[in-house]
Amino acid sequence: MSIVELFILAVGLSMDAFAVSICKGLSLGKIKWKHMAIAGAWFGGFQALMPLVGYFLGRSFSEFVSNFSHWIAFALLAIIGGNMIKEALDKDEDEDRNASMKFKAMLLLAIATSIDALAVGVTFAFLDVAIVPAILFIGVVTFVFSAAGIKIGSLFGTKYKSKAELVGGIILVLLGIKILLEGLGVFG
Repeated sequence: MSIVELFILAVGLSMDAFAVSICKGLSLGKIKWKHMAIAGAWFGGFQALMPLVGYFLGRSFSEFVSNFSHWIAFALLAIIGGNMIKEALDKDEDEDRNASMKFKAMLLLAIATSIDALAVGVTFAFLDVAIVPAILFIGVVTFVFSAAGIKIGSLFGTKYKSKAELVGGIILVLLGIKILLEGLGVFG
C-alpha cells in the first residue's frame, strides 16, 4: 500500500471521528486547546489501536484465506463505507450534543468511531501492510482531523457532519473496489 493510498484510507477512517468532533465542538461552545488535544488523543489513539488489534486477528487466520483475501478486504471496506454513507444520508439521526470530555464519554465515542478501523486492520493482515508505520500514520491523521473538528464545530456547527461521513464512506468503498480489482489482476 502506497503512502498516498494509506493517506486516503486514513482520511476515510478519520471521518467518523471528525464528524463527532464537530458535534463536540458545537456543544462545547467556547473551546480551549485542551479540548482539541483531548479529542485528538482519544480518537487518534483508538484509530491507531484498533487496526493493530485487527491486524493480529487477521494474521492468525490469513494463511487460510490468502487466496481470496482481496474479496474479504473489498467486502469489509464496502460494508464499512456503505454504512457510513447510509448514516450520512439518514435524516432521522439524533444529534449527540453532549459536551462532556470525561473519560467514560470519550471512551465510548472513541470505541464507536474506531470499530471500522478494526476491520481495516484485518484487511492489513491480508495485504501484508507494514503495520507500525500504517497505524502511526492513521493515528496522526485522525488526531489532526479530530482536533480540527473540535475547532470547526465551535465555528460552524453540524452543517458539515453528514458531508464528512459521506466522503469518508465513499473513500472506503472506492479503496475496497481498488483492492478487489488489483486482487483479480485487473491492474497493478
